[in-house]
Amino acid sequence: MVATPEKYSEQTPVGDRQPPRVAVLLMGYGEVESYADFANYNEQALNLLTAKFAPVPTWIYPPLAKLLAIFDFHEWSHQHGNFISPHNAIFERQRAGIEEHLQQKWGDRIKVFKAFNFCAPYLPEQVLEQIKAEGFDKLLIYPLLVVDSIFTSGIAVEQVNQALAKEEGSEHWVTGERYIPSFYNEPDYINLMAQVVEEKIAQKLRDRILPSQIGIVLMNHGCPHKAKGFTSGITESQTLYELVREKLIYKYPLISVGWLNHDTPLIEWTQPDAKLAAENLIQLGAKAIVFMPIGFVTENHETLLDVEHIIEALQRQYSNITYIQMECANDHPEFLHMAAHWADPHIEDLLSEEALSVNTQLTVEHHHHHHHHHRDRDHHHHHH
Repeated sequence: MVATPEKYSEQTPVGDRQPPRVAVLLMGYGEVESYADFANYNEQALNLLTAKFAPVPTWIYPPLAKLLAIFDFHEWSHQHGNFISPHNAIFERQRAGIEEHLQQKWGDRIKVFKAFNFCAPYLPEQVLEQIKAEGFDKLLIYPLLVVDSIFTSGIAVEQVNQALAKEEGSEHWVTGERYIPSFYNEPDYINLMAQVVEEKIAQKLRDRILPSQIGIVLMNHGCPHKAKGFTSGITESQTLYELVREKLIYKYPLISVGWLNHDTPLIEWTQPDAKLAAENLIQLGAKAIVFMPIGFVTENHETLLDVEHIIEALQRQYSNITYIQMECANDHPEFLHMAAHWADPHIEDLLSEEALSVNTQLTVEHHHHHHHHHRDRDHHHHHH
């Protein structure tokens, strides 16, 4: 027999309601591991992403996805011996590590579930069904993405809302929600980014090259300049870069942002891209270039393949320069600890606050009557 929490509204006593349990929905892009799935992945990504900024009609997505897959096949298999993306495996280690920290504090009142924007069987809709089936009633939506934009956290919320809107029945099973949009300005994350760069320089370059001759390219996720009025991520990415730069600049004067852009036609992307950033630092006298991804916390084909391509191209042009490709935070123990810590106050709120009781059928009724109940302070709009 399945025990269901007793339903109650604000007028009725609480009764024997089960103690609240919080599902932490850790969300990432997900990345297909093999080329075979890439056209399908591209089509889903195009539907969700490109619709937010590109002047492209929807019928073009399937052929465009296949075309992009052909270009990517060149990058993915021909040049890299059938590259297998480690993204999903790293994300699982992040999920497990964050859950371990949180359960030390909260016990089995919380559980961390992973959802990928583009990869079954971990699509948000599928994972939310599992969360509901396991008896969780509160939700912490936690995109594990450094910067908030319509292409990252925005998509995560959009997909969660689409899934939750499909719920039938009068009373919604979710009785509380919280959301962590980004962590671009968290001091612990900023310090970790600077710390790993300093450690790598100490390990690889310290006695060989003067600090003023070490170029550091801090890599952000590329952003299109126009996003149809949505948050594009440029502002937070820029702030993130400046905060990390501030930690390093007094020791290492040659620092530049480098944007990892998608080469899509008709779209104006953030500049300089990572290759141009490195070339600029070389012109200023850099004898070594360190590529450090700060706008990503989980390795993907951009941080791996795209940066590899950039280094290969630079080596052909500037063969006497030392190039160092660094990793994302991934499952660095300090990162897992801080990522769990950022969730603590929201879990505390969810566990202690009174349950929401959302009647989905009232939404429909309200929709019919809402014309008559506009309470704008200044004017009354009547839309018919």
